[in-house]
Parts: sequence; structure tokens; C-alpha cells
Amino acid sequence: MEILRVENLTKVYGKGENEVRALDGVSFSVEKGAFVSVIGPSGSGKSTLIQQLNGLLRPTSGQVLIDGAPTTQLRTSQLAAKVGFLFQNPDRQICCKTVREELEFGFKAQGALDDEARARVDEVIEEFGFNANAEPYLLNRGTRQLLALASIIVMAPQTIILDEPTTGLDYRECCKVMEAIEKLHKSGKTIVMVCHDMEVVADFADRVIVMTYGEMVADGPTFDILRNSEIL
Repeated sequence: MEILRVENLTKVYGKGENEVRALDGVSFSVEKGAFVSVIGPSGSGKSTLIQQLNGLLRPTSGQVLIDGAPTTQLRTSQLAAKVGFLFQNPDRQICCKTVREELEFGFKAQGALDDEARARVDEVIEEFGFNANAEPYLLNRGTRQLLALASIIVMAPQTIILDEPTTGLDYRECCKVMEAIEKLHKSGKTIVMVCHDMEVVADFADRVIVMTYGEMVADGPTFDILRNSEIL
């Protein structure tokens, strides 16, 4: 069952001589429950691509469809309910004074902080072993990343977009974050992950999309792509 479709997606910044085509006619689809990793060199269009998938950026032309609906026709709250987004830097995502408030933030934004939502927050706090009253910015980098991820998980979107989730983490922190992501995937969530660490890609993704100069140059099973020296 298809959950995400990208059709001839193009994103242009600037005009005239200053025009930059960050994306140039990218098309692909993602089946429900897939784990797709997007790889490529810096400036290849990876981050621009995934920020189109939940409406953070709007296309210059082409479209992104979530469950068959164009993202441009969905309200922000509708998109947030369908697609969660983890930034590369958790400090771009964390905004509240305590861990509990951070995990409740999405529900408050949707006007849905009821007893069921609070119970879900309690479950996530216990699952991750958080101190509910801790101040997020005093947590170490790895725990802040886990908190940012948990703030998405608690809202239970079907699709989760990850922008370099292991950047800046030590080995132990990386393992904790990827274990949480793998658990999500095994529960049936669809994962789309930008990642520079090929070991992580090889261990977790079942499909790889390769980007360069704003174009998609390869798309296939992980090990077929990673074995192809010409593509890489």
C-alpha cells in the first residue's frame, strides 16, 4: 500500500543568474512500512527533499502526496498528524521548560491534551526512562535527540522523516537513537531517513535513494546500491 508519492518535484531558489535548482524533477513512491534512506553528498538536495515531505518547504513545481492527498492542500495540523519530522539538531525542535511539557506540546497545539493524551505522555516517559521534570536544555546531546524523537512518537504519526538522526552523537547515543527508530519501524511505521553514515544505512534501511545535484540518480534495495561502486 502506497503511503507517500513524489511526482516530478522541483525546487528552485533565487532567480536569473542566481537561480539554484535544489531539486530537479524528482519522482518516487514509498510503500507503507518501508524504511528508506536518502544518501548523497552535501548540497545534493537531500534536506530540501525531505522538508518537502511534510510541508516545511513548498515545491516550485511538482507535488508530494500523503495518503493520496497533495501536501499543499492539507492544513499544518493535518500534515503533523500524518508525518513527523526529526531535525538534525534537536535544539531546533525543543522549545519547552520540562520534558513533560515538551511531550505534551503537540497535543496542546492541536487542542487535544486530554486524559488519553496525558496517559500516552506518561507511557513514553516511562518507555524512554525520562525525568518528567528535567529541563530539556540541560540534558546531554543524545538525550535531547531522544526527547525530540519521543515528542514525535507520542503523536503517533504513520510516517516519520529523519534528518541525520545520529549526527553529533557518540556510539552509545547513536545506538539508543537507532534502537528507538528500529522499534518504530518494526511496529509498522514508515521511515524516511537522510543519513551520512553508511554503516547505519546498511544496518537499518531496506531501500536507498541516491541524490546528487538535485537529481535522483539511483533507487533500489540497500545492498544493491551500496555494492555499486559506480553509483557511489
